[in-house]
Amino acid sequence: MDTLWIPITLAAATFQVLRTSRQHQLRSVLSTTAAGFVRYLYATPLVIGMAVLLFGPLGHQLPAAPRRFWLIITAAGLAQIFGTVALLTAFKLRDFSIGTVYAKSEVLLIALVSAFGLGEPLTAIGWAGAGIVTVGVAWLASRGSLVALLRRAGDRAALAGIAAAGSFAVAAVGIRGAALSLSTAPAFDRALVTLTVMLTIQTLGNGVYFAITDRREITAALAAWRDAIPVGVLSLLGSIGWAWAVTLENAAKVRTLGQVELVIVFLIGKFWLHERHNTSEYLASALVLIGVTVVTMFG
Repeated sequence: MDTLWIPITLAAATFQVLRTSRQHQLRSVLSTTAAGFVRYLYATPLVIGMAVLLFGPLGHQLPAAPRRFWLIITAAGLAQIFGTVALLTAFKLRDFSIGTVYAKSEVLLIALVSAFGLGEPLTAIGWAGAGIVTVGVAWLASRGSLVALLRRAGDRAALAGIAAAGSFAVAAVGIRGAALSLSTAPAFDRALVTLTVMLTIQTLGNGVYFAITDRREITAALAAWRDAIPVGVLSLLGSIGWAWAVTLENAAKVRTLGQVELVIVFLIGKFWLHERHNTSEYLASALVLIGVTVVTMFG
């Protein structure tokens, strides 16, 4: 079994944690939407530069892209934008935790979309592991109040979170589908082409939207370039990792393993920030790790 996707996924999850942290700091100088825009705006020139270098001076053959590639990756890019908007909607409802927790239901949704969209279902044990991860992630993100969380399943914030999860599931599986549709080429090359096209579509789409609705968002994102460039670099590194990993392996397995992101944040809080956690949070972290191990080994 090719296990290269495992360290790539763990690296991508780590970069995502760092990017989210830096992006959150931008909230002091930018609006929520502008802070979200910078991840595309500053990552796109970098990924285009990487593609030009790889398929130019380094001499790699540019993979041929069939028509379905463009359809799939456009849908994936738009789905990711819609997912971000849905998640921001949950935040605007002043219920950050509820929206975020339900957005983490993406593990099971990705498994479903992958099974029906690409014909790549998990094994029976893998489905069980994905379920364990989902419960553990929800429990951990809700800081141990899982019962209260379930009681609020019909809240608008919860529904927005589920909409975000569904959109992110479509995006993740779409990236894999688009990459696999390219002609025979190394996995990294296909992942880079896929990511370059998707980020370009997302940057142009967001740019046009802000140009029509509020040009001040674009001006603010450009003015904050010193703080935004690190966000763009971390976003690029994380995105390349995710795209490369899902090109190598089933998107459901990749995104399930990626849920260790929450455990990483939990550990940083405990050992670096010296935060206190209750027994429920330790049990939730254990569930996540058990589920991730099951899916990774037997999914």
